[in-house]
Amino acid sequence: MDFLLFVCLLQLLFLGSSRVAAQSPARARALDAMLQDYAYRAFVRPHTGIVYNATLPPANLTGVSVSAVRLRSGSLRRKGFSDYFEFAVPTGVVVQPYVERVVLVYHNLGNWSDYYYPLAGYTYLSPVLGLLVYDAANLSAVGLQELSFVASGSPILINFINVRSVPVGSAAPRCVWFDLNGVPQFRDLEASNVCSTYRRGHFSIVVNSSEIAPGPVPSGNITPPIPTPGGPSKAKGSSKGWKIAVGVVGGVVALVLLGSLVVCLARYKRDKKLAVMERNAEAGETLRMAQVGRSQAPVALGTRTQPVIESEQFLKVVRFS
Repeated sequence: MDFLLFVCLLQLLFLGSSRVAAQSPARARALDAMLQDYAYRAFVRPHTGIVYNATLPPANLTGVSVSAVRLRSGSLRRKGFSDYFEFAVPTGVVVQPYVERVVLVYHNLGNWSDYYYPLAGYTYLSPVLGLLVYDAANLSAVGLQELSFVASGSPILINFINVRSVPVGSAAPRCVWFDLNGVPQFRDLEASNVCSTYRRGHFSIVVNSSEIAPGPVPSGNITPPIPTPGGPSKAKGSSKGWKIAVGVVGGVVALVLLGSLVVCLARYKRDKKLAVMERNAEAGETLRMAQVGRSQAPVALGTRTQPVIESEQFLKVVRFS
């Protein structure tokens, strides 16, 4: 019974912690989908192998830059793409699942890096850079799923520029890679300000030190990542709506968790009471068994009232009268 109560409490704690942990990845995934839309809008007159820079709404993502280039999958595997901003894509890159043409989308999150990819205990020395791959079959599509790719030979090198210096006495800087779920993995630098990867994702250089001054924060009070037509006023309205929606969802989740806890406690008390009743029943008086025909049957040891024949009772009444 105690184990049942423990499992219920553990489940509630897991649901609460998973909700908190899922907020940052969901925010970054919403940003990826929005940047894919703006990257595809840049292909006004698309040509293979030409880099197109996307135009982003300045009211929402000041300092973020996005670019896209369309390539044939076979050409990408045979020739690579050696000079794609900070990324040097070597030969041997295999896209999965296979499509005829792909679009390489480049992200530079600038001073929004810490907002979309918070990393407790670490400080960013460079902006977060992203490299994602999409299907180029329909350049007007939105909400596309990212394709996977693997560098089967040499790794993709990332040569970061404008990296802040590390104060004397601080820990050595390291590369960090975020997968699509926002899970970070740390690696050593290949060279000064150079990281490497074999897969898609977002990358940066960080240091585990509190002595480095924090980077510049975005101007204004704009927090929602999704742009709204009509200017900053509607963006602020969407920010308030987003906060209200998060609060409502959080309240509903809290009520569900509380209800689950009450149900678990009630079930625990009921099962405990049944167990006590079963133990009392097992510890009761054992009846004597007697042979009745060919079977055994329980027989009481005695009766409280002895049977009396009606004629005997009548004689007693006449005698005393």
